[in-house]
Amino acid sequence: MGKTQHPGPQKKAMLPAPKYWVSPIPFGLGKIKPQHIRDTMKIAWDNKDNIGYATRIITKGVCDGCALGVSGLYDQTLEGPHVCTTRLNVLRLNTMPAIPPEILHADIDELRKYDSSELRKLGRIPYPMIRRKGERKFSRITWDGAMDLIADKMKKLDPKQYSFYLTARGITNESYYVAAKVARFLGTNHIDNASRICHAPSKTALKRSIGVGASTSNYLDWIGTDVLLFWGSVASNSSPVSSKYMLEAKKKGTKIIVVNPYREPAMDKYWIPSNPESALFGTKIADDFYQVNIGGDIAFMHGIMKHWFDMEEKAYGSAINHKFVEEHVNGYEGLKKKVQEQPWEDIIESSGVSKERIIELAELLANSKNAVYAWALGLTMHSFATDNISQVANLALLRGHLGRKHAGLMPFRGHSSVQGSGEMGADPFVLPGGGWDEKNVERIEKLWGFDLPKWQGDIVGVTLENVVLPEDHERKVKLYYLSGGNFLETMPDPDFIEQALSELEIRVHQDIILNTSTLVDAKEAVIVLPAKTRYEQEGGGTSTSTERMVYFSPEITGNKNMIEEARAEWKIYLDLAKRVKPETFHLVDFADGQTIREEIAIANPDYDGIQYLKKQGDVFQWGGAWLCEDGICPTQDGRGTLIPVDIPDLNKKPEQFIITSRRGKQFNSMVYKEVDPLNGAGRYDVLMSPVDGQKLSIAEGEGIVVYNGFGVFQGTAKFVDIAKGNLEVHFPEGNYLLPRGRYEKFAGIPDYNITVTVEKAERYHARKDTQYLEKPIAELETEVG
Repeated sequence: MGKTQHPGPQKKAMLPAPKYWVSPIPFGLGKIKPQHIRDTMKIAWDNKDNIGYATRIITKGVCDGCALGVSGLYDQTLEGPHVCTTRLNVLRLNTMPAIPPEILHADIDELRKYDSSELRKLGRIPYPMIRRKGERKFSRITWDGAMDLIADKMKKLDPKQYSFYLTARGITNESYYVAAKVARFLGTNHIDNASRICHAPSKTALKRSIGVGASTSNYLDWIGTDVLLFWGSVASNSSPVSSKYMLEAKKKGTKIIVVNPYREPAMDKYWIPSNPESALFGTKIADDFYQVNIGGDIAFMHGIMKHWFDMEEKAYGSAINHKFVEEHVNGYEGLKKKVQEQPWEDIIESSGVSKERIIELAELLANSKNAVYAWALGLTMHSFATDNISQVANLALLRGHLGRKHAGLMPFRGHSSVQGSGEMGADPFVLPGGGWDEKNVERIEKLWGFDLPKWQGDIVGVTLENVVLPEDHERKVKLYYLSGGNFLETMPDPDFIEQALSELEIRVHQDIILNTSTLVDAKEAVIVLPAKTRYEQEGGGTSTSTERMVYFSPEITGNKNMIEEARAEWKIYLDLAKRVKPETFHLVDFADGQTIREEIAIANPDYDGIQYLKKQGDVFQWGGAWLCEDGICPTQDGRGTLIPVDIPDLNKKPEQFIITSRRGKQFNSMVYKEVDPLNGAGRYDVLMSPVDGQKLSIAEGEGIVVYNGFGVFQGTAKFVDIAKGNLEVHFPEGNYLLPRGRYEKFAGIPDYNITVTVEKAERYHARKDTQYLEKPIAELETEVG
């Protein structure tokens, strides 16, 4: 039976729905909310020197913001134009002129006075630059000079001593693919990307549960499903256009349920700027919130399943879809035994949700023919993240919510084309079209015409730790090649990261802008290479959305602020390969983007179709409308597997809190507003429950210190509707509390949650010298601004 194809964009419901309005007062006047219209006017003003080009990017290019994948102004879900502030915020990166030379070549300490947000606004990197050991400023260098330096260094090093990293910043599938191929051609498996840091557990969990590491459903499946369940996701903030789909879903009777410690205002009430009705009156998004403890999701889901098995005792088939389980699922008895062993006391304590409330959701799901389960970093940024997500898959498999319209599992991705990065082979565990199994390695070696390095490459956190290994260690990383990214503001333990970056012999920053990590010293040299944006890439490029749509984004001409010396990212990788191994370079050479796409179609059979994408608006969806269609999974026996998992022990003492990080008005680590327009929180506000504040005699707005054995964060108490015993701080400001070296056991991503103690600032400082054994921390590293 052939795969069902996506039907393309559907018409919107035309009638207004006043029952979902937030307020009859137009534009939510007087409420804390995003000022979309004002923000849009400001962005237009910022781009006034290049407004024609900015307009062409918006109307012709594939969005380089979130992973919804809007092509021009249109997508594959709803008819009509879509635009959002996330996309508008990153627009200036594509239109701005070069950094003025008097700033660019100033003393390094002058540049270090700028934070990342200010550095971003200075403009684009105009030409290759170098700063050697002991030099106080960057100096201009030719492309040949820069590339020869990097190539000569690589020739001297063991390939285990250099590492590649690619960010999520608008990089195309073509660049990911060429980087993955060139890294292996040069002999290293140390290649990693930003997408893996965020969603690797989604991939590993889905692979073991259903055999495929991608979203099984579409955004279209939200519209008309019985229940849309969001787990640890603020979809309306990270991907604002998705709120449009949520409004349509509600109009079709879909219940939207959010499972999150904090009752996120943006998932409660939101003003959708490109929908006139919502822009005026707002939209009540969530029908219900379950405020689970940080790390309490596994227990919460055990509770749902425990009640399902209780329902089954009373009436067979009242909660479990037995026909689906018998025909398509393994491991039923093992899971049932594990779930029934869990005492309700443990479930309630770990989850922080009452038995009655858990039963309420269990019965809603048991009575729902269809449900779509979507999740984001709230489930993936834990040391037990793969188990978190397999537990979500357990719910879907028991109910048969898989492989058909209005049902499925959706890892909700944050950045444009991150879905493609692993599928192109740009991480240490994968190759295009599969993993590192013998069969796939053989197939790729045959296609590429050279032997692949057979040793296991390291993940980004480990390669950074390997920088400080002893001099003679074979895995001591001495050269790091970065395509975008800022480890100082994305990785735990920023002090250590700064030390590691400065101990590298050569550090290459291939990027469009400077950031704080570019300014860190290196033992021999820091080399900066100006990259083209995706819209400048010759012959265009492709990106893959959350729902596996592969879009073609054409080359957009007419940039008034063109950076003459910038080069397409994939071309820079090829130039490097040619200089390191000129005699066999023909094995990795590509004439143009089309040639790359033709090879991608062979290397990753899922992408057969990418070679036909040639003009604006061209798109295809790999895998068809639904993966695991009709319940048949791409596993050896065609069946999904139920995975029994344990409730994790967070080692939290009664007086401690669990803290996690959240995004404000930002795009990953790029902060666009110092005050979050959704809740009025500043960057150093600590979000906490008023109940906890009262217990500690802390008043709202009071200075507090959050600390543990790894670091200290000084901020201000802000009372919000969050489950008691849980705290949230902004990322990256709160990263000082996170230790390095704690990784998820299957997928190897850093853990961004930790136990902490909270005290009033005055009490902490008064007793600091006598009572605290923590390592001394430079006073107010994260000083309140």
